[in-house]
Amino acid sequence: MEKRKRVVVFGIFDGIHEGHRDLFRQAKEHGNELVVIVGRDSASLWWKGVKPRHSEQERLSLVQKEQHVDNAFLGDEKQSTYRVLGELQPDVICLGYDQESLADDLKPWLQMYNKGIPIIWLQSFHPDVYHSSLLS
Repeated sequence: MEKRKRVVVFGIFDGIHEGHRDLFRQAKEHGNELVVIVGRDSASLWWKGVKPRHSEQERLSLVQKEQHVDNAFLGDEKQSTYRVLGELQPDVICLGYDQESLADDLKPWLQMYNKGIPIIWLQSFHPDVYHSSLLS
């Protein structure tokens, strides 16, 4: 029996667009189980300075319906704790091309808890058209 290789991605996902679908597709290529951590409303305020149009439960539900997504969970209420990562024990973390701030926040946590989880940067998908800030 093949060992599961769990891949995790993060995002707010305030309305799913083709850029998000491409992110899911690329991430799934790095394992056989894709788990999406959907940022809480508080995370959107923290990272983006705006409240999402859709509630966190609506966003979670939309993500769970996506083709390449095997499971989705809400992220931590308190930013930078990464409790959900500790519970999920991913083999790989994939980040979108525009998630440098998240990487800067995540790397100290990975070092502090001696997590040897590799971070893989995914390619952008027409960022001039599908970046969330352009679709608001």
